[in-house]
Amino acid sequence: MDSKRSAAVGVFVLIGLLCVAYMTIRLGKMEVFSDEGFELKASFTNVSGLRVGADVEMSGVPVGKVASIELQRTETSTTALVSLRFEKDLQLPDDTIASVRTAGLIGDKFIDIAPGGSMDILQAGDTIVDTEPALDLGSLIGKYAFGGVK
Repeated sequence: MDSKRSAAVGVFVLIGLLCVAYMTIRLGKMEVFSDEGFELKASFTNVSGLRVGADVEMSGVPVGKVASIELQRTETSTTALVSLRFEKDLQLPDDTIASVRTAGLIGDKFIDIAPGGSMDILQAGDTIVDTEPALDLGSLIGKYAFGGVK
């Protein structure tokens, strides 16, 4: 009788741990088994506040995630190279514009995609050429508050 009770408790604990793991993945928005989609790159002069895993939106609808952010140094400049992972069935023209935006006044940063009108479609691994960096609200307020702008 004791071994049956121990086995039942063990199964119950195992089911509970599986439920906790599932909820952690779902609520944490982790994508463990997702290998679908394609990546594009975009180079920004400023991505202040943007994080890996941030949403990529088009017309207010999530269409992807920020996969990685790296510092890219060249002889003339230093920029942030952002890898964007998109849904597999999305097609973007090669004159698409990627902008770093803020959700609300002090919300999280995300990438906003504005497709252009070109007939040429970006392929996996291509780079979005037209980008708009993040607006640094602190420095903007500082300029106006301390008379930097006339």
